[in-house]
Amino acid sequence: GFVNIEGTISSLTNVTMGMDPEATGRQNIIFRLVFLGLTFKEANERLPEITEFSGLGEFINLPLRTYSSGMALRLAFAASTCITPDILILDEMIGAGDAAFQAKAKERIDKTLSATKIMVLASHDLGLLNLYCNTGLWLEKGSVMARGSIDEVVAKYQASLA
Repeated sequence: GFVNIEGTISSLTNVTMGMDPEATGRQNIIFRLVFLGLTFKEANERLPEITEFSGLGEFINLPLRTYSSGMALRLAFAASTCITPDILILDEMIGAGDAAFQAKAKERIDKTLSATKIMVLASHDLGLLNLYCNTGLWLEKGSVMARGSIDEVVAKYQASLA
């Protein structure tokens, strides 16, 4: 089959994809934004806001290989979510960093989702699915098990576990 996509698309399935461990955090922000379709000029204009959101301070000037995994995820999340796509694809949700960063991240995700036209969320967290989704598709081993309202699909899934 094929898919015809009209609009901008962004994926938060692997937020560190394409990041260079030898490049600085600052350079990786530019790489990520250009990868997402911004020009180098636009990427440089967004650099201060992303740096501030990530909370990495002076670490932003160090190579990514010196970051903890949490720091790298915070950097990638801050860069990847600075634009609002028409279509957003998420695999679970991001939970990196301390409680303060997680609160900022949730606020940004909520803001992004309210402006996104279509969101696809892959998750095993039924509470998360109920919170963010109105339509569900339950896949198991490549087969469609149920499709419909999120309430119907979650109920069928839960019944299968009993």
